[in-house]
Amino acid sequence: MQTGMRQGPEIWIRGPVTSQEPGAPGPAHGHAAARRFSWVGTHGGAGVSTLAAVYGGHDSGRAWPGPGDPASVLLVARTHAAGLDTVAGAVEIFRRGQAPPGLDLDAVVLVADAPGRLPRPLAQRVRSLESVIDVYRVPWVPAWRLGELGHPPRETSALVRLTGAAR
Repeated sequence: MQTGMRQGPEIWIRGPVTSQEPGAPGPAHGHAAARRFSWVGTHGGAGVSTLAAVYGGHDSGRAWPGPGDPASVLLVARTHAAGLDTVAGAVEIFRRGQAPPGLDLDAVVLVADAPGRLPRPLAQRVRSLESVIDVYRVPWVPAWRLGELGHPPRETSALVRLTGAAR
């Protein structure tokens, strides 16, 4: 930096950011390498195993990722009241700096707990979460109940891009 020049303020950028050295070659064939994530359920039955199977990544169950596991965390919860409570508490753990060292919270993934629209009080709680962290929504998928995982639902294209999942 030249003497007398001021550096601008540090800013927060939502979503994954990768750094690249100046002059370094870009990704091959114009496609970014898929990032590695650890799916962490904030309560039992959140859907972590299904999401890991459909989108790829490490299934951490309800435990923090261990050594050698991807340090980028996607917190997972259902959209019922108890699920939203637990995920809000887990986001707060990261905000306070109480998560295990080296882990990065990338986003929250909310899995529909039932078909149809969320009741207004739950939708308001989701909007509150969205004001502090990136939130990806996964709709109710009847085939998943039968173990037919197949491809990600088209409504989750943003989550597909984030995880690098093949469509």
